[in-house]
Amino acid sequence: MKTLLNIIWLLFGGLWLAIGYFLAGVVCCLLVVTIPWGLASFRIASYALWPFGRMVVDKPGGTGIFALLGNVIWLLVAGIWIAIGHVVTAFAMAITIVGIPLAIANLKLIPVSLMPLGKQIVPSNSRYVTAYTPSRR
Repeated sequence: MKTLLNIIWLLFGGLWLAIGYFLAGVVCCLLVVTIPWGLASFRIASYALWPFGRMVVDKPGGTGIFALLGNVIWLLVAGIWIAIGHVVTAFAMAITIVGIPLAIANLKLIPVSLMPLGKQIVPSNSRYVTAYTPSRR
């Protein structure tokens, strides 16, 4: 079922969304200072290409002060506009019954598009770590 939903997603907007994130990553990688946002854009592009069966979680070890500062800058410069775009396109997709799962997948992209640094994408059926917890011996 995930594969079928991913193929439908790919045909009805996922490919264009992934291309947009990929191009944003290329532009961000032109300057050394913006490379972290470029890498995050590439990560989001792969998630936007094939979202069903995967999820976004915090990286183990926490995000750190630089990721927090970078996320705030990203939020103010681009994140809010990207999130608004996801909401608008999710509304358009949700008009039909077939588009409802696609709209939900589009809404799943909002948190990572708002705060992309310090996140990783993992398969939804695997174990993952949401927060760093030092082992106690």
